[in-house]
Amino acid sequence: MLLNTYEPWKFAFSADTDFDNIKKDSYGIIGVPFDSTTSYHSGSRLGPVVVREASYGFEKYNTNFKSDLDTTFYDFGDVNVVPGNCEATCRIVEDTVREILDLGVKPITIGGEHSASIGVIKALTEKYEKLTVVHLDAHRDLAFDFIGEKYSHATVMRRVHELGVDLVQVGIRSSSWEEEEFVKSTYNIQTFKNKDVHRHMDAVEYYLATVETPIYLSVDMDVFDPAIAPAVGNPAPGGLFTSEVEDVIKALAFKEVVGLDVVETATDKLGENTAVTAAKVIYDFLSLI
Repeated sequence: MLLNTYEPWKFAFSADTDFDNIKKDSYGIIGVPFDSTTSYHSGSRLGPVVVREASYGFEKYNTNFKSDLDTTFYDFGDVNVVPGNCEATCRIVEDTVREILDLGVKPITIGGEHSASIGVIKALTEKYEKLTVVHLDAHRDLAFDFIGEKYSHATVMRRVHELGVDLVQVGIRSSSWEEEEFVKSTYNIQTFKNKDVHRHMDAVEYYLATVETPIYLSVDMDVFDPAIAPAVGNPAPGGLFTSEVEDVIKALAFKEVVGLDVVETATDKLGENTAVTAAKVIYDFLSLI
């Protein structure tokens, strides 16, 4: 790197990538520039670019948590997606995450639409016998299929649940009758809806503290209120505040968190609220884990 220059295609503070000297038990970022099943506001394929760019607005010292961002992590760039083919793209993501895991590195994924999580979590279930997915979202994403498609942003958590993981859904405020009935029929989906979070954050924190399995954290940016993060695929009023998502991340700080995704940032504008907030989620996570 030249003096006084930076690489906007890499997340701020990421380490230089020397594959012969990758630090074990570190984190590795990949971007998934894909939004082919988007059903409302498109543009999340540009999320990896704008979120990385927004990361350069943060200082290395995190004043909220009184900690330096000293976690070693790498930015491996974007995966090659197949536009229009969600299932094939998920397989590519899955193969990429397997390679990352083989390096002894845990994945952080920047989306892109939420369907990317399918590939990531499938690879992780091969490594971890039991896994809990903590899913922050306005929507359940538990449809069996959506407009005839089984691989979609609206079916992601149904496909994930089929892998045998436990689900903790936080911030939910929109779902179908069929999804609600499906949740009632299962034993391993715990729900904290948006008002539960607003009124009883202590209950959310207590529940997360009791999770004994490895944890994967999946953050759909529409979990935030649209006043905070308006540029998402499917905005829904009544969302979480930045401080509440910070509290969730803080509750996971001493757990075994084996991966993170931050998805559905749908904007092409540098410095847009949603991109900055998404970058902050990753920044906070790396500052605490």
